[in-house]
Amino acid sequence: MNDLDYTGKTVLVVGGSSGIGNGIAQAFRARGAEVHVWGTRASADDYDAAEGSDLGGLHYTQVDVGDMDAIERVQPAFDKLDVLILCQGVVVYKRGEFERAGWDHVINVNLNSLRACAMKFHDQLAESQGSLIIVSSTAAFHSTKGNPAYNASKAGAVALVRTLGEAWAPEGIAVNGIAPGFVATKMTKVTTDNPKRKQMAEAAIPVGRMGEPTKWRDLPCSWPHRWLPTCGGRR
Repeated sequence: MNDLDYTGKTVLVVGGSSGIGNGIAQAFRARGAEVHVWGTRASADDYDAAEGSDLGGLHYTQVDVGDMDAIERVQPAFDKLDVLILCQGVVVYKRGEFERAGWDHVINVNLNSLRACAMKFHDQLAESQGSLIIVSSTAAFHSTKGNPAYNASKAGAVALVRTLGEAWAPEGIAVNGIAPGFVATKMTKVTTDNPKRKQMAEAAIPVGRMGEPTKWRDLPCSWPHRWLPTCGGRR
């Protein structure tokens, strides 16, 4: 088996119902893996291709990862796990993250659930000598003045990768991280649907354009990195 053949492997992508996570899920499926995804809606039929969702060939489970008890309660639809990808994320606009409710919601989904999901599947990953990938953001490395919780949560994700990478290495679990820059997804529509904001965002990227989920979805299928920013050189 070469390193891009996942035949016989089981992959779970939390947040794999749309956007970046969905692109990653489909990349693993294309390489032979049995791929499971978690999302917030009742069924796979509730997702639309116009939102960047392609659930074809994926095994879908509804889980609200903002609820730590829900993560504990869910019974996985698989007995073994080789790759766990944590790509869940949320943002609250209009300065909502400065309020406690907005702050707590973002921190729960973007950071607390990373720990909860990683710990839930730790034993399976140790048994398979598997891999954990956490998808953060280049927002971990610069300020986002309107979104303090998003910024803090993504910086926390970077720290979590470093810590789990050292803590779990003796057990044979590889822990890696990816930090995308601006990617055109439903979560960034507040920018992509506003011509002025979109122009400003693209002006900060040397290649002059935002990323697309399908353009770099193959990156998690190989493991030459601990942290890989995919920002197009964004300043």
